[in-house]
Amino acid sequence: MNQGKVVGINGNMVTVALEGKVIMNEVGYIITDEGKRLKSEVIRVMGDEAQLQVFEITKGISVGDACEFSGELLAVELGPGLLGQVYDGLQNPLPELAEEAGYFLERGIYIDPLPKDRRWDFTPVAKEGDKVEKADLIGTVPEGPFKHSVMVPFNMLDSYTVKSVKPAGSYLITDPIAVITDSKGNDFDLTMSFNWPVKRAIDCYQERLKPTEPMLTKTRIIDTFLPVAKGGTFCIPGPFGAGKTVLQQTTSKYAEVDVVIVAACGERAGEVVETLKEFPELTDPKTGKSLMERTIIICNTSSMPVASREASVYTAVTLAEYYRQMGLDVLLLADSTSRWAQAMREMSGRLEEIPGEEAFPAYLESSIAGFYERAGIVSLKDGNTGSVTIGGTVSPAGGNFEEPVTQATLKVVGAFLGLSRERSDARKYPAIQPVDSWSKYKGILDEDKTVEAYNLLKRGYEVEAMMKVVGEEGTSLDDYMIYLEGDFLDAVYFQQNSFDAVDAAVSPERQEHTFNKIYDLLKSELTLTEKGAARTWFNQLRQKFLDWNSTEWETEACKKLEADIDAQIAGIKA
Repeated sequence: MNQGKVVGINGNMVTVALEGKVIMNEVGYIITDEGKRLKSEVIRVMGDEAQLQVFEITKGISVGDACEFSGELLAVELGPGLLGQVYDGLQNPLPELAEEAGYFLERGIYIDPLPKDRRWDFTPVAKEGDKVEKADLIGTVPEGPFKHSVMVPFNMLDSYTVKSVKPAGSYLITDPIAVITDSKGNDFDLTMSFNWPVKRAIDCYQERLKPTEPMLTKTRIIDTFLPVAKGGTFCIPGPFGAGKTVLQQTTSKYAEVDVVIVAACGERAGEVVETLKEFPELTDPKTGKSLMERTIIICNTSSMPVASREASVYTAVTLAEYYRQMGLDVLLLADSTSRWAQAMREMSGRLEEIPGEEAFPAYLESSIAGFYERAGIVSLKDGNTGSVTIGGTVSPAGGNFEEPVTQATLKVVGAFLGLSRERSDARKYPAIQPVDSWSKYKGILDEDKTVEAYNLLKRGYEVEAMMKVVGEEGTSLDDYMIYLEGDFLDAVYFQQNSFDAVDAAVSPERQEHTFNKIYDLLKSELTLTEKGAARTWFNQLRQKFLDWNSTEWETEACKKLEADIDAQIAGIKA
């Protein structure tokens, strides 16, 4: 084990004089006078010195303190028991950490991320004499609603022969469940868990595919006009209070995915506490049980050490890739990447690197791109497919989308769901600004119709802006009708009540039915000769549509409302 001594301290960056060789991203432990072992990571090597970012508060570190290097990269433990956990950025389970340290977490306490005393019902799949490689299936154990795949560790590089496999039974994750032999005759014991470095993408798949299938979120404005593909990427920039957290929770609950991972990387503690309270109480519409059974939360608030924000992002995406390797669809929500970028800016300043725009490091764009590129839909060796869909929120100061983090994100994502302060102040939720937002993916409805409806909405916005200058009196009847039609589409289709039991999640069949009804209405020729009559008629129809949206699908009440809507439309047509 290589060692060194602390020779300089600059905030959470420590300079160590080396007594041997170290490598980038190697884990080191600073040993304080109190006997605390503070975890850190090598971020620069210069001759016989290395600079480390410490994942803890550096109070108490002194020049001359010893540093021990582990010889291993910053890694997470992969295996059964991850689902339902709440971790910090270093994969310490926070509930267990709180039990040991109390409400005020102590430094230098690191707990096994997976329970070592829990037994799992193992069912073997591989047989003696089988040829296996990395990521090949050895057996399965039940975990939540899924069968967790026990695989050959991803860092095994040879081709192996299965020498023996334990029979079906109950085992600890530390128990050897198989023995494999390499081409040189060396034996390796396999357990249910293994480690993997977080900054190295898991690439044990057969082929990377193009994201084409929509990931249903059950939110109308997203699925119809601003779709997100399974295995794609999207970002949600917006000012504070615009509804990012509620939109994330709604997406987590209703999106058509198997596993949800939430990375709270640097968000304010109040918002994270809300997430921790809400998620265990949310009911999974698929199973009727707690949503936490298929959720992992990586919690690293703005009050925690800044260096661990970066670790939390990479920890989350590594866990997502692990479940993708089992053929599952995973949704990763990072909230917020702005805090992660600020952590990079702080470390870059301490390293005295040449700053880029707004003092962010010059490699900001490549770091953000490297994170989002770990999303994707892949074809596995067994013929199944798995996907990781990444959505990152951005918190630009003052809602300024021209700042570097937002612009760097927009260059790499496939969909931009920009939240608007104006719409949130007007209580138009979700507060996604439809005119400014965009998506490169294909939606669930007819593209020609959605483009036509989008253009109508855009023209309605233009007329509304003109009306603020010239007033209604200076607006022609045709323009005023365009404004009313665009406002009607916005109110009854784009806006959605996340707290309504029915309207919170809309099936694709109902989205198509609703959109076609609105589209036919807006395309029909209406003989309205008075602006006051037009406004009254649209307001009456709007209220019926809103009631219809909140009424359970295919019930008698819903059918009666729909009949009323049809009758009102028929009564005004020429």
